[in-house]
Amino acid sequence: MDIVVATNNSHKLIEFNRILELDKINLLSLKDENYNDHIDESGRTFKENSRIKAEEVYLKLKKPTISDDSGLEINFLNNEPGIYSARYGGEDLTDKERCSIILDRMKGVPKQDRVARFICCISYINKKGVLFQVEETCEGYISETYIGENGFGYDPIFLVDDVCFGLISGFQKDIISHRGKAIRKIKKYILEKVVE
Repeated sequence: MDIVVATNNSHKLIEFNRILELDKINLLSLKDENYNDHIDESGRTFKENSRIKAEEVYLKLKKPTISDDSGLEINFLNNEPGIYSARYGGEDLTDKERCSIILDRMKGVPKQDRVARFICCISYINKKGVLFQVEETCEGYISETYIGENGFGYDPIFLVDDVCFGLISGFQKDIISHRGKAIRKIKKYILEKVVE
């Protein structure tokens, strides 16, 4: 069975493949499906944006679809960057430049006020068009410097129990990350419903 992962982000596709590990299920990216339509993520929450992406791709391709919307919330910055995490500071910035913006805004802020969390909402629409959603978080805090080169996005400035996502392997990250926890719930659901 083919499942379309509604993303062009190669890092996310790698994580989905690594965690799902489902026999007889082939994950396809939007690029694999030659899907080039712009999806207007007009929702006000991760959950809404995840659903919007999944529904649009499912309606166009008529294949089971997985979509995630995820991002970073920082208490000190009034939960920014939030749903705008992927384009925080401008559309054309690199991940490292986005991290630098946050580090600059957090300069001098004590550790107790650097509390942050990653949030991931995943929507799955099966071949019958039934929607299932899960949302998971990973609590941590923002580092004072850019640490390591592993992961992607804000990983090199996010710490959990003094361990930076920028220094650990993908497999280690999967155990504790927001996306790892959410994908495992989706995997359980797919395995239970795969006959439908």
